[in-house]
Amino acid sequence: MKFMLDTNICIFLIKTKSPNILRHIKKYSAGDIGISSITLAELEYGVEKSRYVERNRQALKEFILPLEIAPFDEKAAETYGYVRAMLEKKGVPIGSMDMLIGAHALSLGVTLVTNNVKEFKRIKGLKIVDWT
Repeated sequence: MKFMLDTNICIFLIKTKSPNILRHIKKYSAGDIGISSITLAELEYGVEKSRYVERNRQALKEFILPLEIAPFDEKAAETYGYVRAMLEKKGVPIGSMDMLIGAHALSLGVTLVTNNVKEFKRIKGLKIVDWT
């Protein structure tokens, strides 16, 4: 995996089929783009609380089919501890799920694709790009 899609990019892509994002995705091979298991959990939550659970579950299954799902492992947990402590020390925390996803991308050394650059740029060393 070279790029990890953030939850907001996934939702935007599922809802709008954004030509800009699709153009970027088509530049890369299968296996180059994936999501964190944390992002998958957030997307599953969105399906469960939605009005059209079955329709949205099917859309999610189709969306994740070509993506690598990276498990949140021990290295990611260690990186999360570092990121959270660092952000708290600086007094610039970000959302808890964003911290988990950002730490996961950082632990894998991949670039996080997000349109929430403002928050994620607080994580030192995290490579970020906005494809919107």
